[in-house]
Amino acid sequence: MEVLKAANRRQAEGHDVLHMEVGEPGGGPPPRAVAAAAEALKNGTRIGYTEANGVPSLRARVARHYRDAYGVTVDAARVVITTGSSAGFLLGFLAAFGDGARIGVSEPGYPAYRNVIESLGMTAVGIPTDAAARFQMTPAMLDAALPLDGLVVASPANPTGTMLSASALAETARWCAAHRVRLISDEIYHGITFGTPAETALASSPEALVVNGFSKYYAMTGWRIGWMVVPTDLVGAAERLSQNLYISPPTLSQIAAEAAFDDTAFLDAKVAGYARTRAHLLEVLPRAGFDRLAPADGAFYLFADVSALTGDSAAFCERMLRETGVATTPGIDFDPVRGNRFLRFSIAGPAEDMKKAADRLIDWRKRL
Repeated sequence: MEVLKAANRRQAEGHDVLHMEVGEPGGGPPPRAVAAAAEALKNGTRIGYTEANGVPSLRARVARHYRDAYGVTVDAARVVITTGSSAGFLLGFLAAFGDGARIGVSEPGYPAYRNVIESLGMTAVGIPTDAAARFQMTPAMLDAALPLDGLVVASPANPTGTMLSASALAETARWCAAHRVRLISDEIYHGITFGTPAETALASSPEALVVNGFSKYYAMTGWRIGWMVVPTDLVGAAERLSQNLYISPPTLSQIAAEAAFDDTAFLDAKVAGYARTRAHLLEVLPRAGFDRLAPADGAFYLFADVSALTGDSAAFCERMLRETGVATTPGIDFDPVRGNRFLRFSIAGPAEDMKKAADRLIDWRKRL
């Protein structure tokens, strides 16, 4: 967000910026979602409070999604609609854990996990991963982090884009069961994969707490709508927390989200665009010196080890923005210990902008 502020200041001063810093899908939301929202407003549909856990029809549609996409049966009563996946993590952590709980998070990993956990009076236990493990946690790494009350996994992951195979995810679920650790699976980037589809944790752990939403694959970031699938013992707690923290998810967004499930042709075309951009950047970024990239199995990120170029990725990103107009994210957000050696490219912007950014970086590196 600080990089985005700097990029916006640069634009306000009349300079152009090519945005590779923010994890936001390019283009608009699904047309069917927009049409459903417009129709609801046109017809005078009441846009008032809904049930705290969401409207029943959307909850049922989410449950059907698990059957259609993964072959997993989910009771709609376990589905909780949230104000974005961000609210899902807040509700999930509060429902599942008490003060002082120790929750494992990957380093590098999405910084909001750590920040939300710490803000709730819990302890985020950083678990260092490495390129040899494809930046995913292994049972040996988890053993070294014990004791834990919970564990957050993400596949595909932010910032690396790497995935756990179905067997590795199942192994992680078995480890959690054996050590009485509650598994929280962030599946927000499901649908955006470049090869093997992502597997849900529910396939191997019916008691997992799963968080997903409509911001990434469904390209509905500003609609602030997401969901959780929670174990039966947490449904009531999630509902009471929702009632008190924000009453209910936004009604119009719930109407649009239900329609978004039926716009897969539009959404898959968007993913195909990410795939083309990914392939191009994997080919050309090494020419700019970014030749140590994490395997980008999914999501829309490329995570680069830039230790051969700099020991301070924040300063490096600042200089790159100033001299090329290309905005990227330093790795320190994702890994407070080793992040000064990494940076993240978000590749979800317009394809021409992504190509132009790569060309600028190649030219910049030649001139250094």
